[in-house]
Amino acid sequence: MKSFLFGCFKSQLPLKTPKKKIRDSTKNSGGSGFQRLSLSEFSSTPGSPLSLSANDISNSLLGSNLHIFTLQELQKITNNFSSSNFLGEGGFGAVHKGFIDDKMKPGLKAQPIAVKRLDLEGLQGHREWLAEVILLGQLRNPNLVKLIGYCCEDEHRVLVYEYMPRGSLENHLFRKYGAALPWGARMKIALGAAKGLAFLHDSEKPVIYRDFKTSNILLDADYTTKLSDFGLAKDGPEGDETHVSTRVMGTHGYAAPEYVMTGHLTAMSDVYSFGVVLLEILTGRRAVDKSRGPREHNLVEWARPQLNNPRKLDYIIDPRLDGQYSSKGAQKIAALAYQCLSHHPKPRPSMSNVVKILESLQNFNDMPIAPFVYIVPVETVKKDLEKKEPEQKKENKDENRQTQRQNGQRHRIRTPRARTGTVYTESNVRTHLKSRLSPDQKGNQNKENQIKDESI
Repeated sequence: MKSFLFGCFKSQLPLKTPKKKIRDSTKNSGGSGFQRLSLSEFSSTPGSPLSLSANDISNSLLGSNLHIFTLQELQKITNNFSSSNFLGEGGFGAVHKGFIDDKMKPGLKAQPIAVKRLDLEGLQGHREWLAEVILLGQLRNPNLVKLIGYCCEDEHRVLVYEYMPRGSLENHLFRKYGAALPWGARMKIALGAAKGLAFLHDSEKPVIYRDFKTSNILLDADYTTKLSDFGLAKDGPEGDETHVSTRVMGTHGYAAPEYVMTGHLTAMSDVYSFGVVLLEILTGRRAVDKSRGPREHNLVEWARPQLNNPRKLDYIIDPRLDGQYSSKGAQKIAALAYQCLSHHPKPRPSMSNVVKILESLQNFNDMPIAPFVYIVPVETVKKDLEKKEPEQKKENKDENRQTQRQNGQRHRIRTPRARTGTVYTESNVRTHLKSRLSPDQKGNQNKENQIKDESI
C-alpha cells in the first residue's frame, strides 16, 4: 500500500491510521456500521481528484485485500501483453488474459486473471482508474466483478480483475456465428445485472453506474452476471438532494434523455440504461445500428411503441431464438422494458422492484419443446476418426486393386474384338499395297493395268 501512496500521491503516511471495513453485501447497508469513502471526497477542489490526503485513501483500502503488482510482474503474467492473450479493448484501454501462480503473492491463490491497462492516448485516464480502485476496493458483491489488485508506476495505470471465461454479454448477443443465447440464460443474465445495479443504488452512499451497457456485463462459466468498468461511476444524491449535476458522459443509445438534456444524474438514469439492455436481450439488436434502415437505427425509437402490442411482439423478438422462448415471460419482459424506458424518470421502477419482477420470470413452464440435438464432443470424433482411418485405408486399397483388375480385364477383352471385327476386302488390300509402292513402281503398275484392259 505504501508503494501505491508514495508512487501515486507523493505524500507520507502517518504511523497509525484507523482501518475501515469493506462493505459486506450479505448485510443490510443501513445496519452494517460501514461508511464507504465516497468519490466526491477526492475532489473537494475542482479539477483535483487527489486533493484529499493519502491517509484517507489508505483508510478506505487497507481492509480490502487488494494486491499491488509491479509492471514487470504484469508483463510476465501476460507474456508482455502479447496479442495472443488479447481479450478486448474499451474506453480505458486493452484487456489481456494472464495467469498467476500461488507463489506470486502471499494469500493469492493460483488463478487466471484479466489485466486492463490504461491507454495513455485514450479518452480516460487517472481519474477513471482511481474511481475503480476506490469503489471496487471497498465494495464486494456476487454481481460485481472482483478487483484483485492494481499497478501504479510512473504514468502506468493497470487494474487486475478476476477472469470471466464467457466474456461479455455483447459478444453472446450479437455474434454472427454460433448458437443463439438461450432464453433461460438471457433471463438469468438480466436478473444478475439488475441485482448488481440494485446493490449500488441501495447502498448507504448510493452509487450511480452511469455506463450500463452489454459490453460492461461480464459472464462467468455458468452465466453468472458481474458488472465491470466503474470508471464513469458517480456518487448518487444523498439526503434532500434530488440529483447530481455533472457533465454528460456514457455511451450513445444508452443514456437517459433527461440526463442528456440537463446533465442531472439520478438512479433513474441507470434504470433507463437497464431498459435499453433489456430491449437488446429481447430483440437481439444493438442499441444503435446504422446498418439497418433509417427507421431502425435507434432501437428504443423503433421497438418501444410495439412493446405493449402482443401481436407485434413476436415480430420484434430475436428471430434466432426460433420460437424457443416463454410467451408469457416475453410479454412481461416487454412490459418491464416499456416502464424502464419511460421518457420521464418518475414512472420508471426502482432497480429493487425490477429484481422482484425478474425473479418471478425465471421458471416459466410455457416454453415450447424443442427437438433434441446431441452435439458429439470434438475429442470423441477425433478418436473415432483415428480408429476408422486404418480400416478406411485398407478398404481404399482393396477398391483400387479391384478397379485395376477390372480395367485390365476390359483391356484384354477389347483388343481381340478390335482385331477380329476388322474385315480386309480385296480393294482394301490393293489400296494398301499401292500406297506402299514407289513412283516408278506405280507407273509400271498403271501400264500393266492398261494392257490388261486392252486385252479384255
